[in-house]
Amino acid sequence: MGRRLVPLTLDNLPDLPKRCRTCVFWELDPVSGEAAVKAGTPELEKEAWISAVLLDWGSCGRVVYVDEVPVGYVMYAPPAYVPRSTAFPTSPVSPDAVQLMTAWITPGYQGQGLGRVMVQTVAKDLLRRGFKAIEAFGDARWKEPACVLPADHLLSVGFKTVRPHPVYPRLRLELRSTLSWKEDVELALDRLLGAVQKEPALRPL
Repeated sequence: MGRRLVPLTLDNLPDLPKRCRTCVFWELDPVSGEAAVKAGTPELEKEAWISAVLLDWGSCGRVVYVDEVPVGYVMYAPPAYVPRSTAFPTSPVSPDAVQLMTAWITPGYQGQGLGRVMVQTVAKDLLRRGFKAIEAFGDARWKEPACVLPADHLLSVGFKTVRPHPVYPRLRLELRSTLSWKEDVELALDRLLGAVQKEPALRPL
């Protein structure tokens, strides 16, 4: 099985699932996001966001290929580039951390360690760039796949709660800890990333 993890660019953006290419939940603030959906321009807004972040900050994602087939991806950026992050009651993200926006692995490719490799690749990238941690907003009442990852699953792969909240706790993962993960964490991570399968919908916070 040949597998590659490559930086997300405008060239390979079409390899993301269409539902993700047209979702601007994280990339725009709630009002702008809803306006983009009504205007039918979320895909253009997504391209513009990725282009701007690439030019200003650098790589903000990874796409996973197995035998040249795209099977997953992860997106991340400093919170200053993620307008939606300020809409959460547990913001802001810590200044020494990058925000994990969203991640996904095709269900048929879970359980193969791709999740672990993906997050470790992100960790190495961010450690080289001087960051200490990755933080994420979790959904403590998660019932179905959406843009906000389930808090329980984030906890199961090593994230720790740094700002509790009954619905949207903020969680943190120290990057150095990801470099020595064991098999149980690997399986939990695959379950976490595989949870984001269905059409993500914009929803008010």
